Amino acid sequence: MDKPAKPAAKDWTDNLPEAAHAYLEGRRLDEVECIVSDLPGIARGKAVPASKFARQEYFHLPDSIFFQTITGDWGEAASEEGFIERDMILRPDMSTGTAAPWTGDWTLQVIHDAYDRHGTPVPFSPRNVLKRVVALYEAQGWKPVVAPEMEFFLIARNLDPAKDIEPMVGRSGRPAAARQAYSMTAVDEFGPVIDDIYDFAEAQGFEIDGITQEGGAGQLEINLRHGDPVKLADEVFFFKRLIREAALRHDCFATFMAKPIADEPGSAMHIHHSVLDKATGQNLFSGPQGGETDAFFHFIGGLQTHLPSAIAVMAPYVNSYRRYVKDHAAPINLEWGRDNRTTGIRIPLSGAEARRVENRLAGMDCNPYLGIAASLACGYLGLMEERRPSKQFKGDAYEGEGDIPRVLGQALDIFAEAKALHEVLGPEFARVYAIVKRAEYDEFLQVISPWEREHLLLNV
Repeated sequence: MDKPAKPAAKDWTDNLPEAAHAYLEGRRLDEVECIVSDLPGIARGKAVPASKFARQEYFHLPDSIFFQTITGDWGEAASEEGFIERDMILRPDMSTGTAAPWTGDWTLQVIHDAYDRHGTPVPFSPRNVLKRVVALYEAQGWKPVVAPEMEFFLIARNLDPAKDIEPMVGRSGRPAAARQAYSMTAVDEFGPVIDDIYDFAEAQGFEIDGITQEGGAGQLEINLRHGDPVKLADEVFFFKRLIREAALRHDCFATFMAKPIADEPGSAMHIHHSVLDKATGQNLFSGPQGGETDAFFHFIGGLQTHLPSAIAVMAPYVNSYRRYVKDHAAPINLEWGRDNRTTGIRIPLSGAEARRVENRLAGMDCNPYLGIAASLACGYLGLMEERRPSKQFKGDAYEGEGDIPRVLGQALDIFAEAKALHEVLGPEFARVYAIVKRAEYDEFLQVISPWEREHLLLNV
């Protein structure tokens, strides 16, 4: 009697999302990019042949990648053992497997999670920070939901840092024009780039909710559908690379700087939040009759109370604070209002089921995992502390003087004292982040700007 055949070994590609399977259909996978986000949001990792990836359960990178500043320097953030660059264990999350459709061969990208040698999540890995915050919500029986908006500029190629950034030249042969918010003609100017963005997003399985022209010259906004915070942060992380690659195909750059062009609006990552009851699926912000609940007001109160401490995470660079300018579609305050874009915290028009709170303070230059984590952390603290917000603001909130940090140094000082926020994000993350960002800021302070040379050199 014949022995029963052994079941076929499970193919690692079986765990990939549907879009990745569709991308590879009828093709041979050449390479897998094993990546993890560092503190600035840069993809770090290794590219390995597909045959090797199929045999490996994990790979190693030194924990020092999380001590790097945006310039490639290092913050003195190692543990008491010293800067020994201990290896982390990076394990793939196959649910993140997605195409890299701009490459010359058939390549997938897979996000990995960082663990130490004991299997404990590395506390200063940005994706782990966000997972920690989401877990705190889940422990209360809550499911946080977010929807990020991504603003960015398409600009002319800029190879000289001393040269001002200029808008890209559009399809008409003219530089992109400012003050054309929501213009379809302006969107058409970037048609070839936008077409590639859509094509890349489709190949990667991402659903774009819409693309609009914003107020700046060459400034666009992409909206993503609401969903799980970690999944949405993964998508923003992937989208930044996707958009840059689409721009390079058309001899221009995409930039996510908060304020790339003087006298133009800056680029934000507005974050919409709601919280569901895990057991019932009901929006905690809406009562049985559709009215606004205590939880709704507590979430707003948490943002108003704790956002000043979190600004250093949502606005992580000296350039970030150039965005907070009156009358340039950026908040300068912690007021909240219904359908009011001059307030830092906005309640969009919606039905009861979709009631949500929009945080307009986060810049597009922030790490998406950390920006979303910090915003959710502020709301969580409000829910737990049962914070009440100030009275709803009505009118033009730009008429006030503003009540948020105006420079990175001030924001870092406030963050350093924010013990409640540190407990939610993780004390070890807070320690490392503060050291790395302070090192970055100190390095910036050594740079003499053109403004100083022009106005101080011979006049003081």
